[in-house]
Amino acid sequence: MTGRARETQTAGSQESSSLVYRSMSIRLCEMFSLRVFFCLLSVSVHVASGMYDPDEVLDLPGMSFKPNYRQWSGYLKASSGKFLHYWFVTSQRDPLKDPVVLWLNGGPGCSSLDGFLSENGPFHVNDNGATLYENEFSWNKIANVLYLESPAGVGYSYSDDQKYQTDDDEVANNNYLALQSFFIKFPNFTQNEFFIFGESYGGIYAPTLSLRVATGGQLKVNFKGFAVGNGISSFALNDQSLIYFGNYHGLFGEQLWKDLNDNCCQNGVCNFYNNSKESCSDVVSHAFNIVYNSGLNTYALYLDCAGGVTSQRAMMHLFRNFRKHWEANKSVGNTPNVQGVPTCINSTAQMNWLNRGDVRKALHIPDVLPPWDICSDAVGRQYHTIYETVKDVYEKLLALGLRALVYNGDTDMACNFLGDQWFVEQLGQKASTQYQPWIYEKQIAGFYQQFGNITFLTVKGAGHMVPQWAPGPSLQMLQSFLSNKPY
Repeated sequence: MTGRARETQTAGSQESSSLVYRSMSIRLCEMFSLRVFFCLLSVSVHVASGMYDPDEVLDLPGMSFKPNYRQWSGYLKASSGKFLHYWFVTSQRDPLKDPVVLWLNGGPGCSSLDGFLSENGPFHVNDNGATLYENEFSWNKIANVLYLESPAGVGYSYSDDQKYQTDDDEVANNNYLALQSFFIKFPNFTQNEFFIFGESYGGIYAPTLSLRVATGGQLKVNFKGFAVGNGISSFALNDQSLIYFGNYHGLFGEQLWKDLNDNCCQNGVCNFYNNSKESCSDVVSHAFNIVYNSGLNTYALYLDCAGGVTSQRAMMHLFRNFRKHWEANKSVGNTPNVQGVPTCINSTAQMNWLNRGDVRKALHIPDVLPPWDICSDAVGRQYHTIYETVKDVYEKLLALGLRALVYNGDTDMACNFLGDQWFVEQLGQKASTQYQPWIYEKQIAGFYQQFGNITFLTVKGAGHMVPQWAPGPSLQMLQSFLSNKPY
């Protein structure tokens, strides 16, 4: 064998050995990496899930389909002796990356489980109150959604001392503490983008809690913004605009409109909210009586009233103007609804299902707690409103660069679109788009206008509970807001 041949053979042998060692090394590396990965995964799952495993809901009575998401129900600690019930569902798309959305119903004193089971949750209750059906427009199609029953005394939330008098600031603080408790239980969601949504009196809850989250310093989350649906943002603007809404929807007639103008307006400027003239107060009370007590569906003008026109017509929950509407109801001899069920809303199916013993057990509800009701009269009657308007709160939040959305179903009279439109326009933010339509499935779904980092948007034909009455458009709206894309 020549020297060149030996060199070639030796080189080939060395190359072959090198390839073998390289291959073995790669395999060993891969095996080691896999072991490390599964080890870390095991530790991660153990650490992350061990805290909330007892709250996981593994089976629900009446569910006839297999969910492709995980869910938990349990309690979050607020201030001393107060425990807020939560129900958390992960995203059906990508729970590790999709945003976390907190959902708050209003009242004050109404349960966010109504939002879950009749608006934007992954399933709703059939009329028989026994079985569930999938909601194809559930908000957890694209987000992890946390439903919080707040304040204590609402739904299955409770206080050890059973004292339920509270106010706006105390609610914001307790919700903030509950969020801290939530993210301690679910630390693997702290890096997800986080948004707060409120509906109705959630128009107070959402921005006040948002300011607490944005400036509190103790909650380390990726907070991006907040949204309010058919919310009360200013009592003055809501009442003032309602008179115009009622008249131009044909509720008052020519004579009442003339009386309103003659008694409440001067030089073309009208004050329907806190006019000192007794004659103005009288005609405004008459107008409010038509809106709230004549048998119309306050929450969706063009929908029938569930159960028909009854003697209990006073609108007491979901929206509550403590001063004028309460006095108007008393002055015309109506008895406010004290059953905890909002007028024109049929929540029988949800109440029947949530109060089943096997459902309570599946949701980890203590046996000693009273039955679930959609709204708590104990909370609503004792509630103290601090914020007549949340304009200052919005201004602070917008100055921090947070995104905001104010959306309204345009047939709602409880928190009408016009008052919220005026509210957004008066925040002093420069309009960055024209007032223009937005499209859902090739049809106009409503109108919107952008003012810097806040958007005002209407949902055509929807009432107070937008996700309930316009589920498809509301899901598209959610997607646009969360992704910061055009509507």
